[in-house]
Amino acid sequence: MIDKARIENNLKEFSFPRLSGTEFEKKSFNIMKQKIEDLNLIPLIQEFSFSTFYSKIYPKLSLTLLSWLLVILFLNFHVIFTIVNLSLIFILILILIIFTRNPETIKVGREYHSQNLYVKLTSQSKNSNSDYNIFLLSHLDSKGQAFSIKIRIQLYYIWIISFLLALFIILLTEVLLLLYFFSILILSINCIASLLIWLNTTNNKSKGAIDNASGISCVLELLHYYSNPKNRLKNYDMWFVFTGAEESGTMGVRNFYKYMRDFDREKTFISNFDSIANRVNLWDHGLLTKKNIKSFDYIIQNKDIMNVEKTRRIYISTYTDGLFLLNKGFQGLGSGDKSIYNYVHSVNDDVDKVNINVLKKLCQFYTILLNEVDINFQK
Repeated sequence: MIDKARIENNLKEFSFPRLSGTEFEKKSFNIMKQKIEDLNLIPLIQEFSFSTFYSKIYPKLSLTLLSWLLVILFLNFHVIFTIVNLSLIFILILILIIFTRNPETIKVGREYHSQNLYVKLTSQSKNSNSDYNIFLLSHLDSKGQAFSIKIRIQLYYIWIISFLLALFIILLTEVLLLLYFFSILILSINCIASLLIWLNTTNNKSKGAIDNASGISCVLELLHYYSNPKNRLKNYDMWFVFTGAEESGTMGVRNFYKYMRDFDREKTFISNFDSIANRVNLWDHGLLTKKNIKSFDYIIQNKDIMNVEKTRRIYISTYTDGLFLLNKGFQGLGSGDKSIYNYVHSVNDDVDKVNINVLKKLCQFYTILLNEVDINFQK
């Protein structure tokens, strides 16, 4: 049985600033570890270290180099000056791309420590070598920033649009001199956007109730439900994964992927719970099918708070554990709430922004969906 009161208590207990790599994230890890042990389950731990270069420096540095490219093209001082600068920009961007191909291995700057916490529940068939697996994930850490995630996304959109416009106009100024002054305006907007992105510094001031005590509470509640042997799936092993350092470039799931690398993509489903408040956007990438009749009925019955969308592989200025695994070829479903981006990563991300009934209904939905997936096993 899904327990609303327990969901609410867990939401409140995990709603405190817990920046990745700090003692506060470690506190959330210890609380979760104890809760798992209280269920008479054995928590498994994967420790790892990471750098914040990929999450904090790499995107800002890349945008700055591209903005500098616009300035060089606009100024057009001298052929040699232009060629030297363009070559330098190209080399630096190429180095950054190669250097960040495996972000979890980067050891530039201060080294931080974090950990993933996970539990495996075997199917009722008790086949410990089962190739059929379902992963439910949420991240334990939170972060605050100078700007909310909504403003951050808007800044990135402004930067991209102004970059493309400025590049186009600068190239046309060779033909249409009247566009010269317009190009100054667009270039200025691009440079201001770059500056504001640099000023969007990270802090430990957000309580992270929405992002992601909400997701933690849902996965923990489902762990409670499935810890009862009578509720276990008959054909799928279930993994409940609480990742660390998601807010630092999804470092937790990148390290956990080492365990998942060889899992059969046709026999494995993943579901990520991240930032749920008043509505549920269900981003589907292969878990919801026409066979899931009861699941779709439940969504229709709760259409005021639930809707299904197809997952894209790329989102501007946002990346999650679920998207990382999607891009590694896994099928699944993501759960979140786009309507609350104005509060995420801000001091306003508090418990009062989260509707407990929505979290309860989401958990109930997953018990229906996973039961249908289990029933439709190999059909």
